[in-house]
Amino acid sequence: MHTEQPDHQPSSSRDGVRLSILDLAPIILGGTPADSFRNSLDLAQHAEQWGYHRYWLAEHHNMPGIASSATSLVISHVAAGTKTIRVGSGGIMLPNHAPLVIAEQFGTLESLYPGRIDLGLGRAPGSDQPACSALRRGAASDGQDFPERLAELRAYFNPALGSGQALVRAVPGEGMDIPIWLLGSSGFSAQLAGQLGLPFAFASHFAPDYLLPALDLYRTNFQPSEHLSEPYVMVGLNAVAADTEREAHFLATSQQQQFLNLIRGRTGPLSPPVEDMEQLWSAREKAVIQDMLRYTVVGTKETVRARMEQIVQETGANELIAAAQVYDHEARLRSFELVAEAMQLKG
Repeated sequence: MHTEQPDHQPSSSRDGVRLSILDLAPIILGGTPADSFRNSLDLAQHAEQWGYHRYWLAEHHNMPGIASSATSLVISHVAAGTKTIRVGSGGIMLPNHAPLVIAEQFGTLESLYPGRIDLGLGRAPGSDQPACSALRRGAASDGQDFPERLAELRAYFNPALGSGQALVRAVPGEGMDIPIWLLGSSGFSAQLAGQLGLPFAFASHFAPDYLLPALDLYRTNFQPSEHLSEPYVMVGLNAVAADTEREAHFLATSQQQQFLNLIRGRTGPLSPPVEDMEQLWSAREKAVIQDMLRYTVVGTKETVRARMEQIVQETGANELIAAAQVYDHEARLRSFELVAEAMQLKG
């Protein structure tokens, strides 16, 4: 069973802080989902060589710029093409699914790629209201029943956690030791993760406001479990690195445009970078986006190293997970390579 760390692999990181990747499988303007999946696998294969600890994919729906809606399938695609890096969900939005289905899917993944699968769970929909209705086909959940759904899911993996004789069994799934993470952007999942002794990941890469209070809530409520003897925190950030400051800031405008479209109520493929964002956003929109993206690290390897060390000191994170919505695939590869070098995973 798990003790000090929420998985079985040794740490390879700067000063004991692990570094991982969150991939939103971006569909770029002019590209296709097939392109995205090829690029995701290529990035994961490079990440494995560069020393990244895990590679997570996120569930989103009804978003033309994100290809990872069938998250378990994309996890299998990535895990099949890699050898050692952990692969998982960051996360599966549990209210969208019957817990039995998730137990069977991740039991299948663990059977295919033993010892490498993570199950990160969120209670947000990962979609808009029409998509929620299409997914759930019933009364929409506001997330308040998440603890009950989580308890049902965990009991499929470990029937001893259930009440009485199990009438339904997850095959495959039952008896498997798959690390479960709770993900969140508020205090709800932080407190629950602490009470259950599970690792916790905070979505500070897009919702930074409650980061420090949530981490404090998690640590304050933490109860040692068979999974963890001490709290284990992962902090999300955006990281765009390049060989020059100017190039890094240029590349980062693709993500800024993506967030600009989101706050304007529009979705679409990831746009190419632009020289001047001032032509695209208002002063108010700029302020909103800069606040949402304040856990974003942009610059050269040296700039990235300094800011990431600052974030670790500020949060006490055990692990950082970096996202990068970069339009050009080669530039995205180079960005993650430089981030690895900054954290001394390689080079």
